[in-house]
Amino acid sequence: MDIPDPSPPTKRGSYRDKRHRAIAAAARVFADKGYHAATTRDIADQLGIRQGSLYYYFKSKEEALEEVCILALRDYVGRMAAIASSDQPFPVKLSAVIQSHLASYRHADEALKVHNDLRHYLPKERRERIKRDGSHYRRMLEELFQREVDAGRLPADTHCAFAAQSVIGLCNAWGNIIVRNDAIDIDRLAHHCLGLVLNGVSYGPPHQAAVT
Repeated sequence: MDIPDPSPPTKRGSYRDKRHRAIAAAARVFADKGYHAATTRDIADQLGIRQGSLYYYFKSKEEALEEVCILALRDYVGRMAAIASSDQPFPVKLSAVIQSHLASYRHADEALKVHNDLRHYLPKERRERIKRDGSHYRRMLEELFQREVDAGRLPADTHCAFAAQSVIGLCNAWGNIIVRNDAIDIDRLAHHCLGLVLNGVSYGPPHQAAVT
């Protein structure tokens, strides 16, 4: 006689899936309406459930916003950790970091838009929790640069914190364009960003225009 497996693990898995959908619905509503105009009823309508049922996933609009911001950061912070721990050479790692950061705007653009535009509406305590994830991302990137300095492959006077923040700023600036333009080729853009970071812009006497 077959004995059924206990149900709690399945229920837990089902709850996680439903909660993730609720957070994704909140991201769509916040991205569309902004924080103040959005309501928990809007989020419930997006999910197709009663407003009261929404409190099963989060207790307030503020908590929903925090969860959206956490969702925006969690995936690409995890990818950064995987890239940083790989044994690939620095240019390959940096290329992967830039590619991942830019692609995150294409694949999770609503949550990232909400994080970038609306997180300041959260109270300080909630913002600090989110900031820790963002700071961890920056520190891992800074450590990538520092290891190359220590190995003598980057100049000893490289300001690693500045370099890391500059890469993040470059990706975020392009990310704001990516979410408005589906035609942008992420691979090509990442290649150009990598070239700028690794080689800078060579300034000198006028260059001979290329003949096409």
